Amino acid sequence: MAKTHEPWYRMDSAGVLYSSLQSEKYSATYRFSALMKEKVDPEALQRAVNRTMPRFPGFGVRIRRGVFWHYLEQNPAPGPFVKPDVSDPCQPFRFEEENHWLVRFYYYERRISIEIFHALSDGTGAIVFFRTLLAVYLRECGAEIPNGDGVLDVDATPAPEELEDAYSRYAGTHAKKLVLLPRAFTNTGTPEPFYTFHVTMGFLPVDRLHALAKTNGASITEYLAAVLIYVIAEQQQHRRSYRLRPVTLAVPVNLRAHFPSQTLGNFITTISPGIDPALGEYSFPEIVSQVHNYMRLHANRQELRAAITQSVQLTRNPFLRVIPLSAKIPLMSGSYRLQAVYPFSGTFTNVGPFRVPPEMEAHIEAMEAILGQAIVPRSHCAAISYGNTMEITFAGTQRQTDTEREFFRFLVRQGIPVRIESNR
Repeated sequence: MAKTHEPWYRMDSAGVLYSSLQSEKYSATYRFSALMKEKVDPEALQRAVNRTMPRFPGFGVRIRRGVFWHYLEQNPAPGPFVKPDVSDPCQPFRFEEENHWLVRFYYYERRISIEIFHALSDGTGAIVFFRTLLAVYLRECGAEIPNGDGVLDVDATPAPEELEDAYSRYAGTHAKKLVLLPRAFTNTGTPEPFYTFHVTMGFLPVDRLHALAKTNGASITEYLAAVLIYVIAEQQQHRRSYRLRPVTLAVPVNLRAHFPSQTLGNFITTISPGIDPALGEYSFPEIVSQVHNYMRLHANRQELRAAITQSVQLTRNPFLRVIPLSAKIPLMSGSYRLQAVYPFSGTFTNVGPFRVPPEMEAHIEAMEAILGQAIVPRSHCAAISYGNTMEITFAGTQRQTDTEREFFRFLVRQGIPVRIESNR
């Protein structure tokens, strides 16, 4: 009897990277949570998962290890299964466990959470998936939720464009020059034992934050990035480092805003606003101006296309293509540390507003976002808003709480009320 093979998919350039980097010391995993108005019904949630997953074939996959690259294959195994929530979220995906699923579904009291391996999708794609799942769940609970307004029809055939490799589609001929940024102040702390993952969330009003950012001549994303840079720079001063290093953030940019695509896979790059305290002291207004101008200057189609081209060249490089995967992984890991770890003091991402059809609004109280464990013991920062509430999360494996404590204190001093929740 002939052996049957499941449909397989070539990974985009981001997926290639994340699948090679995943380890017990780095979790290329992120979480979105919805705090519902009513207690979660686990059975209804499982039915919703079962109804929704087939509509999103890019999420119903497992990772296979090829000779030269990882690749994705449709997963025929039972699941994924809804489970009670865990105290330490965003644990690394171990590709051979949990029937090889690369998505997780959790519930606790009124909270529904999903965790996704970053090789499958970025935050934008995952939000489409999560919003549709929540709509189907509410229908299973008796609510009348229409399709549209970002909710996909789970009975419809997926559009081919949803599975496209947008990086390859928009790659040009001129790649961004490989220039190593100077080593930044790493803002690391004392590592906790595996896997102790500290999460601190702040909830604050969007309207007041928007007014404050506008007063400072910045968007909300620019303003919050500036606050984080300011706080980290202060941390470096307090540690009395013998050499002041740059304070630089990795800020993801959704490329769909610049290059039209319906992909539900990865389609992001990063830009790196920051300051160099060795040049002299920066006031907070100066940092805001620096971040604002940097992000406006570098988030243009030409530079972004060059960054896309650079990422695609990784998988097209004739030398790398013939190197066995077992040898590629340490090379890529080392390169990633040089290009995406040491030059940065942290990561800040703002997912933006989570919008739903009007019929869903009364059923959801708040949204939350968490980024997984960094390679070094420091916090990643993620933000998401729902209605007039923005949620900002600091999450990491470091023991110290200085960064998040001073970040929220700064906002309070600016007149922004903040409500704090933490698993510490």
